[in-house]
Amino acid sequence: MNQKHIHFIGICGVAMSALALACHKKGWKVTGSDKGFYPPVSTYLKEAGVKYYPGWHPEKMTADGNPDLVVVGNVAGSQNLEWLYVQKHNIPHVSYPEFLGKEMITEKSIVCAGTYGKSTSTALLTWILKEAGMDPNYMFGGISRNDIPAAALTDSEWSVVEGDEYKTARWDNRAKFYHYSPTHLMLTAAVWDHADIYPTEKEYVHAFEDLVGMVPADGLIVISGKVKHKQPQMLDIAKSNIVTYGKTDDNDYQYTNVQTSKDGTSFDIMYEGHTYHAHTNELGDYMPDNMTGCFAMAHQIGIDPEKIIAALASFKSVKRRLEKRLDGDVVVLDDIAHSNKKAEAVLRSLRDIYDGKIIAVYEPNTGNRQHESIPGYDNAFKNADIVIVPRLTRIKRDPNKPAALDGQELANVIAKTHADVRFIEDDDTVVSTILEETTKGDIVAFLGSRGFRGMIDEVTAKLSS
Repeated sequence: MNQKHIHFIGICGVAMSALALACHKKGWKVTGSDKGFYPPVSTYLKEAGVKYYPGWHPEKMTADGNPDLVVVGNVAGSQNLEWLYVQKHNIPHVSYPEFLGKEMITEKSIVCAGTYGKSTSTALLTWILKEAGMDPNYMFGGISRNDIPAAALTDSEWSVVEGDEYKTARWDNRAKFYHYSPTHLMLTAAVWDHADIYPTEKEYVHAFEDLVGMVPADGLIVISGKVKHKQPQMLDIAKSNIVTYGKTDDNDYQYTNVQTSKDGTSFDIMYEGHTYHAHTNELGDYMPDNMTGCFAMAHQIGIDPEKIIAALASFKSVKRRLEKRLDGDVVVLDDIAHSNKKAEAVLRSLRDIYDGKIIAVYEPNTGNRQHESIPGYDNAFKNADIVIVPRLTRIKRDPNKPAALDGQELANVIAKTHADVRFIEDDDTVVSTILEETTKGDIVAFLGSRGFRGMIDEVTAKLSS
């Protein structure tokens, strides 16, 4: 019998490449294409023996005949040559979330969703289940520092996936999580984001209301106390059992006695009169919140509390979540905080830990360059001493909307509530400014989903020398 051939259009994304590798390990023939390939993704694909190529070439995609299935990533625009070929020749195709829904979601489907914390929480729940010997199907959008792939297909009855609220595909504007059939849902937050997809807060929150309503009556929802207080209608919509977690004592699982330092965070989790002492080496005052939610989910599905606590201690999170790129006289951190709310949370955590000057280099995602996002920037950078807005990556213009904020406009928005904001268009000048402004004990935080065009490596190299 011939191998099933799956081709991935847009294979170099972290999640797409991880799924491609998971399919390859299952014995399927996997090929892929993308605009370009860079380590570590290119290294993972090459070492596994997955064939890939840069650019869009239907003749390469069909070199051994038409694929049995094409997984189409959002990188495939309307004029993508491979996507046009797929449509013209009626080759079976699915979006990435549809493929996950068909091939990865099991009868016991844990979905981690929310404005922030979902990648970390998905990775942590995966780690807890793996350490407990449950070996789930899983997918999360990041590179694990515990040295496990970002996706795996197993024979488990459990699956753990990250429930992203961004659109499914160019032909399907529904949130990705609509495809994941949750029987168990962890919801971390529902704070308006992605204004390019959800022009109003009401539309954004409604997507999560739909997700809550998808959980069956015999399922489980583990929901943050912040959501409970800000969007109480979520609890009314739910058909299933609800467990809450958070810092206040009106939650089922409460965390308290939080102690943070440069070496990590210690805290207690309290549930029904029992106290569990937890420690993580990870930074971030939001880690106790995420970890308490994961503890609650794992505990509710029957995992021994001491095994959960041990997994919390050994968890190393995913790359680009307050990742230390340099830990010397000056600390350089890299975080995927591409929204005003995420940047605010990161900077608050850093101010609690460090006494030195904080320099934030910030590039938002597309949604947080829309005019609707402007009110969210008020005081978001209050814990940074200097904010640098570099040259922003060019994005496509929506002809039905005002042009997205450019770098100078974004700097002006942040400057309404911050005294020292600088738009610096030249990358070399960004680097030299950081070097001039930093002294021993200071912190440089690169915040954003983009790669900062090598500036992080250059800053760390020059500060190290």
